[in-house]
Amino acid sequence: MSTRAEFRCRCGEVRGVVTDASPRTANRVVCYCGDCQAFVHKLGRADLLDAHAGSDIVQVAPASLAFVQGQDRIRGLRLASKGLYRWYASCCDTPVGNTLTPAVPFVGIFASAFDQGAQRADDVFGPPTGAIQGKHAVGGAPPGSTGIKLSLILRALGKIFSWRLRGKAWPHPFFARDRDAPIYPLDVLSRDEREALRAYCGPHPTAQA
Repeated sequence: MSTRAEFRCRCGEVRGVVTDASPRTANRVVCYCGDCQAFVHKLGRADLLDAHAGSDIVQVAPASLAFVQGQDRIRGLRLASKGLYRWYASCCDTPVGNTLTPAVPFVGIFASAFDQGAQRADDVFGPPTGAIQGKHAVGGAPPGSTGIKLSLILRALGKIFSWRLRGKAWPHPFFARDRDAPIYPLDVLSRDEREALRAYCGPHPTAQA
């Protein structure tokens, strides 16, 4: 059963909606990679990580996501010049989407952003289908989070190829089609800034948030 899923930043200034939202149309995984950890630490939002520093992410087609309020608060951040585009609400430093370029059409959103009133991410998208990059988890890798996850890889690639073939890459909530460029202000961290964040990241952080 498909539905319309609303999401928002922590303070409610930035709001959006995902149409045709269901376990069938989305992909949900928990990622323990160091870059995801570094991003939330940069924002001062370590509260979004689970007990092992994992990020619970729902991946959806770009065309299914639209912002309905607060677009002027959206900013972008890249940990490196060729890294993921990581978008957040500047009003309260809440992540609102992770993307590559439009050539690889997906948007990853923290599952907690969908927990609105009676609506719960679990009810809309189902539980995570798995976990990846467990070698970077803090306090030891959770069961099933390490090694090559062929089923998760194939599922993610299948979604991305399907979205591209079905024209779900456009309109894109973060890129302008005529220029294929970001439509929101974007910063790229320096090497020193990026390395400073590693002290907070697993598997053995040397600093505390």
